[in-house]
Amino acid sequence: MTDPETEPVRERRPSPFEEWRVPVILFVLTFGSTLYVGSLMERGASPETLAELVAGWVFAVPLMTILLAHELGHYIAGRIHKVDISPPFFIPLPISLLGTMGAVIRMRGRIRSRNALLDIGASGPLAGMAFALPILIYGIISSPVEALPGRGESATLILEGHSILYKALLFTLKGSFPEGHDISLTSTALAGWAGLLVTMINLIPFGQLDGGHVSYALLGKRQDQVSKRMLIALPILALIVGAYFGGQTFLDGGTQTLVLRDALAGVHWLVWGVVLFGMTRLAGTSDHPPTDDDELSPGRRRVAIFTMLLFLVLFMPSWIREY
Repeated sequence: MTDPETEPVRERRPSPFEEWRVPVILFVLTFGSTLYVGSLMERGASPETLAELVAGWVFAVPLMTILLAHELGHYIAGRIHKVDISPPFFIPLPISLLGTMGAVIRMRGRIRSRNALLDIGASGPLAGMAFALPILIYGIISSPVEALPGRGESATLILEGHSILYKALLFTLKGSFPEGHDISLTSTALAGWAGLLVTMINLIPFGQLDGGHVSYALLGKRQDQVSKRMLIALPILALIVGAYFGGQTFLDGGTQTLVLRDALAGVHWLVWGVVLFGMTRLAGTSDHPPTDDDELSPGRRRVAIFTMLLFLVLFMPSWIREY
């Protein structure tokens, strides 16, 4: 017989309706947000009718498919390992380039084994990439190669970041571009490219980002030092990228306005560094929560190495910059 005053209180698990109600509402709102942004890409102006809004599906559907696959990869792996994990909470943001800030998942408990940590951390990026790659390949094939305007003549032209993988796909599918030409991505191609960008950002080996989970599963407590160094490296990276693009424009005889514009090419790394620093201040530390074991199976070790190599081939020095 137990004493009611000393018996631990077990928290009631919410019903499926209670657990999924808010995530589903946020998913619908985020789909609407990306639909709106997609219609802006297709029309160049705000939609005025439902038909014009629905035209944004060529961007919204592939992008949300990639993001949903990413988040469900985490969620399903968490449930398989019996981790108390929440459904994904998507964040609508119609005033942003993509119409969303992605999604977050809460883990209401510690992941106790390195195998589980690797599975949960790597499943999201790998699932997202499984959809991002075919979407991007289709998008590149259907995107035209066009002549670029003169520098500074178009204030709205945005250049997407290039990674090793993205450059390889462009060369394989389109060949070498003539001088002064570049690919003009369709809305669907941009959604596929965004999948690469989102995966790269999540794979930064820091704290409790996906890359932090994977790196901790592989390196153990040594990952905590990697996280601390990342906080120092990101602002330095921003300066290096800015100096490269700004310096190149200066040597090419660009105007002061163009030099200053290109000097901001790496500012996204600085902003993200500030965000990560803020996360450490809120959490009180950049260290990853420890696991109860030091075991990582050989197969999962290979998956961890592959996932970290994926970060390298997805790495974009500049995410986006104005032409």
